[in-house]
Amino acid sequence: MRTESRPTPTSSATLSMGPVEWAMLLLLSVLWGGSFFFVGVAVRDLPTLTIMVLRVGLAALVLWGVIAVLKRPLPRNPRAWIAFLGMGVLNNLIPFGLIVWGQQTIASGLASILNATTPLFTVAVAGFLLSDERINGRKLMGIAAGFAGVVVMIGPGALSGLGTDVAAQFACLGGAVSYAFAGVFGRRFKRLGVDPVVVAAGQVTGSTLVLAPLALVIDRPWALAMPAPSTWAAIVGLAVLSTALAYILYFQILQRAGATNLLLVTFLIPISAIALGVLLLGEHLSGLEIAGMVLIGAGLLAIDGRVLNIGKRRSATSQATIRR
Repeated sequence: MRTESRPTPTSSATLSMGPVEWAMLLLLSVLWGGSFFFVGVAVRDLPTLTIMVLRVGLAALVLWGVIAVLKRPLPRNPRAWIAFLGMGVLNNLIPFGLIVWGQQTIASGLASILNATTPLFTVAVAGFLLSDERINGRKLMGIAAGFAGVVVMIGPGALSGLGTDVAAQFACLGGAVSYAFAGVFGRRFKRLGVDPVVVAAGQVTGSTLVLAPLALVIDRPWALAMPAPSTWAAIVGLAVLSTALAYILYFQILQRAGATNLLLVTFLIPISAIALGVLLLGEHLSGLEIAGMVLIGAGLLAIDGRVLNIGKRRSATSQATIRR
């Protein structure tokens, strides 16, 4: 593997989503939606920290193998390597730990809704810190519609737990805030000229270095019974598909479209999970799920802006024609 670092110039233009970026975002939502299935299988035999270490550790091995085969350049700048560790803490260690802890005492539906606040926090953080991701009314309306769609899809009854187990709820919100800061923090890798695959490998390696000692002390994995073959298969799927491949897409979208657009994936994950259930398990869509999908779709269209801009262009053209 060769090493080089070529700073990439940043543009002050507002970042946007094209057809390729939307396709990548949809695929990312499918990969992360599938992680719930893999985790559901793995927790039957393995404790949480052990699953997390195996997930990021195996993903790191896969990603460094990809880098070696593709001969992607490694950064020479020490700041990039320090940033990998910071990204691993913000994007994996803190949110994984807070959300898992929170889900021990609150329902998964409520936890999912609290996690869906990630784009709201991202709009605020990115709008304050990044010049090309400023807050505007269209973004706020779209994110509000998307969040409402997630609530409707999961079921308004999931909100019945609000006000109880406040610490657990704040933990899940803290995970969403950490994801928001991770998205903004990750933008620095474009300025440092680091390849997205290298960024993905670096941040899961950083997560592994932090999590491995904790898992050894707390879970004592050598004392655990040998997991079933299905558990190992789930771990491989979780590491290769829902982590290694997913993070390659994550950092590609982050560089191309920005933090706010990237974290819209939290709205798409429930749709992907339900669609996989319909296609693979023969489940049926409810009216609430369909209504939620419509709201999410409307919110994403508003954030994308092109449909609204078509209307504005037509109106401007009509007015120009009248004046003539």
